[in-house]
Amino acid sequence: MKRIELYIKKITLVALLISAASCADFLDETDNSNFTIENYFTKPEHAKSAVNSIYQSLQPVMSSGFGGGPWMMVEFATGLADTELGQAQNSLFVKDLVNNSDNGYGQTIWTTYYRGIANANIAIAKIPEIVMDETAKKKLIGEAKFLRAYYYFNLIRIFGNIPLTLEPIDLTSADLFAPPANPEVVYNQIVLDLKDAEEAGLPLRETTGRVSLGAVKSLLSSVYLTMGGYPLQKTENYALAAAKAKEVIDSGEFSLFPTYGDLHIPAKKNLGENIFMAQFSAFILPSDWQVSIIPYNRGISNYSAETGGIFANQDFIESHEAGDKRTAEKEFYYTSYSLRADRTKTLELGDYYIYKHFDVLAQTSTTSSGMNWPILRFAEVLLIHAEASNEASGPNTDAYASVNQIRKRAELAPLSGLSKEKLREAIWREKFFELSYENKTWFDMVRIRKGFNVKTREFEEYVGHKFVYGPTLKERELLFPIPTAEIRNNKNLIQNSGY
Repeated sequence: MKRIELYIKKITLVALLISAASCADFLDETDNSNFTIENYFTKPEHAKSAVNSIYQSLQPVMSSGFGGGPWMMVEFATGLADTELGQAQNSLFVKDLVNNSDNGYGQTIWTTYYRGIANANIAIAKIPEIVMDETAKKKLIGEAKFLRAYYYFNLIRIFGNIPLTLEPIDLTSADLFAPPANPEVVYNQIVLDLKDAEEAGLPLRETTGRVSLGAVKSLLSSVYLTMGGYPLQKTENYALAAAKAKEVIDSGEFSLFPTYGDLHIPAKKNLGENIFMAQFSAFILPSDWQVSIIPYNRGISNYSAETGGIFANQDFIESHEAGDKRTAEKEFYYTSYSLRADRTKTLELGDYYIYKHFDVLAQTSTTSSGMNWPILRFAEVLLIHAEASNEASGPNTDAYASVNQIRKRAELAPLSGLSKEKLREAIWREKFFELSYENKTWFDMVRIRKGFNVKTREFEEYVGHKFVYGPTLKERELLFPIPTAEIRNNKNLIQNSGY
């Protein structure tokens, strides 16, 4: 694979530099020419390059090192993660619930996703003008709309009252300093973009890493589920979420991997239960969170940096049911590993480190990982279907069938005979356990307004929920602060309450 770099003159404050850098078969030759927005969109190749640039915003949030990583922000906000990295102040601020608007993680997420949105807006506006195959054109616009919806879906849940821009912006645009939009308007636009993408003629599965129809339907089911909960509480959307997830299930295109080990084998990325992923490639665009999921300077990895950036809270692991295969050694977590100096010797690590994102080859040999980051996988679709179906219709055969697929792989007894309320909480627990440390749990906590008490295994009110290590959630933690730089640049923005 080769890397494509397409440079377009900067015409907005947030990001109108199109830099294509997604690692899949859609990475092409380098183009070192400079173009303006007015003269660039003339060939079919330009349309594809413009859409490739939108994918690039999937990767920077995953960057990791001795400063931690932006992706960790929503993990430490759950109270279910720990760190050995004392210099990663951004992680500690979130973990200890003393976060502020100067947190660099939030700035990276805001800037990166709005860059993706800006590039999507350009593609959506300009590709229709290109003379090219209409089927290919429609698919590319569908990809752009999916990605715009994905970025807005994250931004609205993380920051709340955000600007909604749908057209290219230059320095003379009225929307250059756009005010925050009503959250319901943002959600409605997300749904509209995804419905348009559904009709774009995309393949049901796409093994190259591009957007597929399966990804569109999966994300739409997640959006509907979120709209059914807080803050909108549009409960009629539960039936829509269940129906959309069922379409993915009934397609027969996706299935759970037979083993958890398949989740972190680079050769199986974009396959099996992996529906949509952020793309990486060893030695070209490697995934660098590997240094963060290994213990601090314990000599188990070939990486020179062993940061101990994030690992699992022990009480959370112990809250799983007895016999849950996910907690067995080297399934989702690991507590021991061989030493770099002598792989015949094993070191007991003393904590639960994250194995589901662990690239064995990179850690023990190459120090360059080609693992993708999971954004949507079939396990989540099953759990969305189970929860939404139960919310819409109460306990039913389909809901049980979906959640019990997850439990069967975990070697747990199937659920049955529960009330709606008991089934609801059982599904929530499965979501917390199955999707742990995949940037999912905090979003669920805010959506259901609940925290998980790892000692009692019960759910309690979000505001007032006490983390096992001490801090207590306040109302302000329902959102993250809008970055300081954005507040200063755009006087129409209003900082979230409590920050």
